[in-house]
Amino acid sequence: MRPDQDMESKETAGLALELLEQSVVDLKSVGTDRPGIEVSEAVPLPEHGVSVVFVNLGNTKMELLHPLGSDSPITGFLQKNKAGGMHHICIEVDNINAAVTDLKKKKIRSLSDEIKIGAHGKPVIFLHPKDCGGVLVELEQA
Repeated sequence: MRPDQDMESKETAGLALELLEQSVVDLKSVGTDRPGIEVSEAVPLPEHGVSVVFVNLGNTKMELLHPLGSDSPITGFLQKNKAGGMHHICIEVDNINAAVTDLKKKKIRSLSDEIKIGAHGKPVIFLHPKDCGGVLVELEQA
C-alpha cells in the first residue's frame, strides 16, 4: 500500500460453520435481543457459493458462512476444519483498484484476476493466504 492509501480494518470476520441454523439459534439465545445487535436470516448467495447470516454487533460485524452447492469455497475449508472457524477477515480500502495495483507490485497475490461484487454489494477481492501470514484477507471498496 502507498503511505497515502487509506486502509483500515472494517472489523468484519467471516466464520465458516457446518451447522448454520443451529449457530444462529445459539447466537440468538446468548443475548442478541439487546438493542443494537442484529442477526439476519440466512441469505443464499449462489454467485459466491455460500449462504450467509449477517451479524451486526454495533462496532463489529460477522458473517456466518455455510456452503451452498458442491463447488462452494467453504466446503474445502470445512473439510479441513471440521468444527468450522475463522474463514477470513475483511479490510476496507478507499480505492480497491489502487490497492490491488500496489499489492501486485509487492508480489501479494489475489485468488482471482478480477474484482467481483461481494456479499454487501461492493467491489471485493480476496488475497492469497500464503502471502498474508496464513490468513485469507478480503479487500472491500469503502
